[in-house]
Amino acid sequence: LATVVMSKEAKDLDFFPLTVEYKEKTYAAGKIPGGFFKREGRPSEGEILTSRLIDRPIRSRFAAGFRNEVQIICLVLSSDGENDPDILAMIGSSLALTISEIPFQGPLGAVKVGRINGQFVINPPFSQIEDSTMELIVAGTRDGINMIEAGCKQIDEKTVAEAIAFAQEEILRQIDMQEEFARQAGKPKIDVPLKVVPRELYEKVKAAASERLKEVYTIADKEKREEQVGVIAKSLLEELATEESGYSEFDVKSALVKVEKEEVRKIILEKKVRVDGRSLTEVRQISCEVGTLPRTHGSALFTRGQTQSLSVVTLGTAADEQRMDNLMSEGKKSFMLHYNFPPFSVGEARPLRGTSRREIGHGALAERALQSVMPSKDVFPYTVRLVSEVMESNGSSSMATVCAGTLALMDAGIPIEKPVSGIAMGLIKQGEESVILTDILGLEDHLGDMDFKVTGTDAGITAIQVDIKTDGLDLALIGRILEQAREGRMFVMGKMLEVMQMPRADLSAYAPRISVFHIPVEKIKDIIGPGGKTIKRIIAETGVIIDVEDDGKVVVASSDAAASANAIGMIKALTEEPEVGQIYPGKITRILNFGAFCEIHPHKREGLIHVSELSTQYVKNVEDVVKVGDEVKVKVIEVDALNRINLSMKQAVEAEDDGKDNG
Repeated sequence: LATVVMSKEAKDLDFFPLTVEYKEKTYAAGKIPGGFFKREGRPSEGEILTSRLIDRPIRSRFAAGFRNEVQIICLVLSSDGENDPDILAMIGSSLALTISEIPFQGPLGAVKVGRINGQFVINPPFSQIEDSTMELIVAGTRDGINMIEAGCKQIDEKTVAEAIAFAQEEILRQIDMQEEFARQAGKPKIDVPLKVVPRELYEKVKAAASERLKEVYTIADKEKREEQVGVIAKSLLEELATEESGYSEFDVKSALVKVEKEEVRKIILEKKVRVDGRSLTEVRQISCEVGTLPRTHGSALFTRGQTQSLSVVTLGTAADEQRMDNLMSEGKKSFMLHYNFPPFSVGEARPLRGTSRREIGHGALAERALQSVMPSKDVFPYTVRLVSEVMESNGSSSMATVCAGTLALMDAGIPIEKPVSGIAMGLIKQGEESVILTDILGLEDHLGDMDFKVTGTDAGITAIQVDIKTDGLDLALIGRILEQAREGRMFVMGKMLEVMQMPRADLSAYAPRISVFHIPVEKIKDIIGPGGKTIKRIIAETGVIIDVEDDGKVVVASSDAAASANAIGMIKALTEEPEVGQIYPGKITRILNFGAFCEIHPHKREGLIHVSELSTQYVKNVEDVVKVGDEVKVKVIEVDALNRINLSMKQAVEAEDDGKDNG
């Protein structure tokens, strides 16, 4: 169910107040919510990411100056658990807006593309996604592509461009369907007043500020530049925001932003020079450090211009995995990337109110960028948490996170397949002229037409995130952007490799050492013991962390190698079968005429000592040699076809005597 509602009056804001809420109702999959309250609560990370997928292509399809509040609510009412509702929610939102009276400049189409066995697949189900080397989500209009979200397993630029072209065919088919539906069920669009800058005020601001802004934007330093823009704004407010003029501060500031945008774009288009003095393809100055924090398991500091990420790695065991319980599936997640964007990073003071949707979105992008190069659990049986703390930001902090994250992973000794770098591309488009910018500043993102982020290795792309503010990108322009982005990210990669070429050979001294081995499933009960008594005793005695899985996989973790070895020895002693030829301590449990039964330790297995194997001397009565409760040493001489154990005290004594003689 996709619904849209618009407020009757415009809001006094300097942005379009669009909100999107995508909610997965657990009844849709026949589930009852977990937790104490047993009802859906705050949105999950997946719901937030889908809300952003819906928001991003739709936001740009409203006229500049549109300030009526629009709310989109999508509810998943029924789910087969096999097909992801995200694409349906995107199409449904577009269709609801298209048939409504809201002045939406749509419709939009949306499609997911997979690549399985070298073939593109439209909207692959969950069962095929794991086998796909690509998960590409594309949205667009008849004019072109205006949103891309992708995770790839190191796919080359040409193949990605072909996948986008493949998606566009389906998008056009969806748009035909929506337009036909709107002809039958649509309402007439209503005229909504737009908050636009009065022409007379715009001309006054342009006359007063245009030349001064041209001078300001020859200043490369961001802080000095913003200070001078502030001076211009102050003088304009004093002159124009008066009772006599009737213009408010908001009106004057809006006019200044419009003039500022025009001047910045003109500088780039005409002079082919950026506001910080760089050429169109030039990357800002880069510096990298690894091992920045002495006590963590891995850390790195990546700085590009005035954008900086401090990324920190923590290694854990299977017990630290994140449990995933959503509408479509349940499972565990062993690699997590968390992105934090504190207000001080952009010189602001605002309250910290938990993780924002933007932080979740940027973290998901960076996680997707690195996921495809992470080692498998069989190779590296750790849970990995990577946290990016953005220290300062002037554009593309998510790409700085990818670069810092790669270095931190290598600093931690995690055997990633290849290092990953990222770059954010911008666009200034005026008529038929288009200028592509490499490594955009925050200002170029704000005043430009595109934010096109690409990450990858030297072998190919791992992630893409694209947001377009214009009518859309054609396929030829997308191809040019991807090629220019490759040049940019490989330059960044070179700077990273100057500091660290490959993962460290050893883990941090503070990181847990994990050993993985398997035991027979029927032996799990021997490790656990009644009420968990045995495993608790081993943990208490050694101080290690032990995880035992249902398939017999045992994971032992400790930062103390000796303690880990001790625990492994205790576990193996409890689970390994007695070995023929080995001597074990034992305790007599039963006496019979023909011999004695003895429980051997630590296996807790009972074996028979035949009367002939009790002593080197002749034995008439078994009780003349041993009694119940006696502790003895025995040698395993046979394990027969029925898994019965035959023991010998006599041979154990002889073996010890031989050892003494040899000594």
